Amino acid sequence: MTNAKSSAISSQNFVAIDSIRDGIVILKKGGIRAVLMVSSVNFDLKSTTEQDATIFQYQNTINSFDFSVQFIIQSRKLNIEPYLNILLEQYKKEQNELVKIQINEYTDFIKSLVEISNIVSKTFFVVVPYYATDNIEKSAGGVFSSIFGGNKTNAEKTEKAEKGFEEEKNQILQRVDTVTLGLQRLGVRSVQLNTEELIELYYGLYNPTETSKTTGIKVQME
Repeated sequence: MTNAKSSAISSQNFVAIDSIRDGIVILKKGGIRAVLMVSSVNFDLKSTTEQDATIFQYQNTINSFDFSVQFIIQSRKLNIEPYLNILLEQYKKEQNELVKIQINEYTDFIKSLVEISNIVSKTFFVVVPYYATDNIEKSAGGVFSSIFGGNKTNAEKTEKAEKGFEEEKNQILQRVDTVTLGLQRLGVRSVQLNTEELIELYYGLYNPTETSKTTGIKVQME
């Protein structure tokens, strides 16, 4: 039991995330992140003129940001087990023997197609960062903390930390709005992941073997 607990603690040391709340990722070394799931654009199907316009608009969008963003592509082998389970249930309910044979043959076809083609699903994300810019204020607070109110209670510290988080959250949400509008100009839809979706995303990234049977995050894009 002790070894398992020690292993869990040592593994957590390699994770940069301190906590996730209100759809915001809080990092151990400071700073917060918001993650957007975005739709894709089939660039190859566009005409040359449309491609040039898309590239130009993309350049304008990126140059309009006064902060950095990170684009991530998650590739995952297509999981068809849920679909196969539906076919299996239909097979069990079907009374017509001819239809049952057809369902069975179709199931085998789907299995072989996925295995031979090695079909991979791709999910696209944009990570929006924010770092507190009040370093001077923090430094000054550290110098004079022993003189002016250095002995703060835990409640006061908690209140200050909560206020700081709310301020940073408001700042990063403004950046999220900026990115969302910029992506809309490109014809790309986006939605910010909530706390539950973020936990699922990061758990899958840190535990790829355990989540190989899952279908991944499902977010409704309106």
